[in-house]
Amino acid sequence: MSDTGIAEIERRLGRIEDERAIERMIASYGPLVDAGAAEATGELWADEGGYDVEGWSMRSRADVVAMVRSDAHQGLITRGCCHFLGPAVATVDGDSAVAVCESILVRKRDDGFTVARAGANHFRLQRIDRRWQIVARTTRALDGQAEARELLSAGIPGAAR
Repeated sequence: MSDTGIAEIERRLGRIEDERAIERMIASYGPLVDAGAAEATGELWADEGGYDVEGWSMRSRADVVAMVRSDAHQGLITRGCCHFLGPAVATVDGDSAVAVCESILVRKRDDGFTVARAGANHFRLQRIDRRWQIVARTTRALDGQAEARELLSAGIPGAAR
């Protein structure tokens, strides 16, 4: 095999490793937030990374940590819930990436579990200090409104929002 062929394989392998690292990071959000692991959840974000979910805007890693520690979130997880993020589609461009996925929030009720929310999630990520970190996450309810559909359609080809 030529040097060019080896270089191409190394480039493709690097892209696959980056995509897998991003997919794994996004998949870890649900288990971490449901466990109440505030610091570990916060570590998914860049120091000044944002999370805009249904009119609630967190503007830093510290804000995400505070959300997980909040009485509202702690009450949610102690009553029983599951934040499930479906498989992410990640598009990597050097040290930047975009990923998109759908999510559901399942809550425990007296008569079983119910889906409380279905969401569209759009992530912008940066490789910072040799690891992928969220610089912006936008989540909108999949309630028929155009904004959620636009998040999904922009994310599949890797467009930032």
